Amino acid sequence: MPHDDHESPAVLGGPDGTLSRRSFLAAAAGTTLTLGGAARPSSLRPSSRLPGRSALPRTKPHRGGTLHVGMTGGGTTDTLDPLTVVTYTDNCYGFQLYDMLIELNADDVPKLVLAEEIESNSDATAWTIRLRPDVTFHNGKPLTADDVIYTFQQVINPKQPGDGAVLLSTVDVAGIKKIDKLTCRVPCKSPYSTFLDSLAQQYFTVLPVGFDLSHPVGTGPFKYKSFTAGVQAEFVKNENYWETGLPYLDGVVVTDYTDETSQVDALLSGVEDAISPITAVSLKAVKAAGYSSVVSPSGGFIPFTMRVDQGPLRDKRVRQALAWAINRKQMKELVFGGYGTIANDLYSIWDSPNYDTEIPQREQDLDRAKSLLKQAGESHLSLELVTAPVAQGATEMAEVLAQQVSAAGIHVTIRQLTTGAFYGPSYLSYDFAQDTWNYLPFYPTSAEGFEPGASFNEPHFHNDTFNHLYSQGLGTLDSAKRADIAHDMQQIFWDECPWIIPLYPPVIDAFSPKFHGDIPAKQGNCFNNFNFKEMWLE
Repeated sequence: MPHDDHESPAVLGGPDGTLSRRSFLAAAAGTTLTLGGAARPSSLRPSSRLPGRSALPRTKPHRGGTLHVGMTGGGTTDTLDPLTVVTYTDNCYGFQLYDMLIELNADDVPKLVLAEEIESNSDATAWTIRLRPDVTFHNGKPLTADDVIYTFQQVINPKQPGDGAVLLSTVDVAGIKKIDKLTCRVPCKSPYSTFLDSLAQQYFTVLPVGFDLSHPVGTGPFKYKSFTAGVQAEFVKNENYWETGLPYLDGVVVTDYTDETSQVDALLSGVEDAISPITAVSLKAVKAAGYSSVVSPSGGFIPFTMRVDQGPLRDKRVRQALAWAINRKQMKELVFGGYGTIANDLYSIWDSPNYDTEIPQREQDLDRAKSLLKQAGESHLSLELVTAPVAQGATEMAEVLAQQVSAAGIHVTIRQLTTGAFYGPSYLSYDFAQDTWNYLPFYPTSAEGFEPGASFNEPHFHNDTFNHLYSQGLGTLDSAKRADIAHDMQQIFWDECPWIIPLYPPVIDAFSPKFHGDIPAKQGNCFNNFNFKEMWLE
């Protein structure tokens, strides 16, 4: 499709509201893209091999019933505030109560949700958001542009900023203008070519003006009934949901389990209809008992995080030694039964062309690890690794790492906490620890992890060149040039090694035969981003 990058605006919108990743990036570069007409242009053909949200169900959906779901990875810090999500359970609750402007579907294809269209000007210094008409909140209040503006204001609230605040640092939130009841114009302080990628994060769930967390109201498929952090949350059907015919279920009850064994026992005993996330060991047990499962090749990850500003890990040679001492293939086999994808200490694997496939893959090299430790004067290194069951396989990965790196002369002692304690006051202060991340595109992950004001900078990584390139990438409209910048950033990240990402674990959902509608998905969340509105019970 010929175009002039300086004259044609970017548009995300159309009958089914989806774009391919390639087209999504082109849209941010100033190309006019719509999905109108009888046929979709070939450039908009999805590149993913997995089925999307609109895949036809295998059996006819049944209506009614309450779905009982068993989760792990939550704790006493769990919240219904979608602007400060951390754990798997936080994500689960948010997708029931609220909706976003845009979401990434199972194929990692951007899909309009509450937004009917999002359009940039020619240089991406302003974005216009038009909402769907006739959407109401759970209390009957109509969704309007005022709610979008209010949500952005809450994200950057200086008294209690949301986790997405860094993603709005380029946005002139005070200058957002309401054009009409359903439309607002979002000005930017400088070109923001990746604004759409940023909006497709749960941090930008749209809240009603005057939102009260003690009585949470959203536009989502289910309404709040009860919630006890670290224990259970209960939701009931939103009879006035804007997506015709959804949800099928009358309600959802989510119970938080402290360990995977109890979670699996609850499924096999009939207490729960579905559970997630679980490891490959548990998968064998549930399959042997005649239960069903979905295994997703997710882009989420469980990084080993290393403080770069203190202790022996301050020397990047020590961090690199740990990375070279790991046997990634063995870890994948031992913890996940061979499921998942080997990683190269980089993130955002699905974000083509931004993800750099040319950086050499790290393999276990004990001689190199020992040499690096000797150069750093740490040949007899001892470290404490702080872990918790924050995600499926996290604690098992910690045990495997400790065993593997011992062959390089590194002694690792494991300190295991509960998830609630891990995400308590000491979170982000551990010298050597783990965490869990869902899939995000490259630039939003970089912002959330490592830019000034980042919410989740576990390693305290601050690199001026990396930050400069990030800003340069946001202001670059040409997607190919923006990818080159991303590759330069990844080379720095790979060399500095503030994270060790050995692999992208699978997300394994298990469920009884009466549960239907689950499909493989790439985002790193359970049950296709907890998409219970499209699932049902026989």
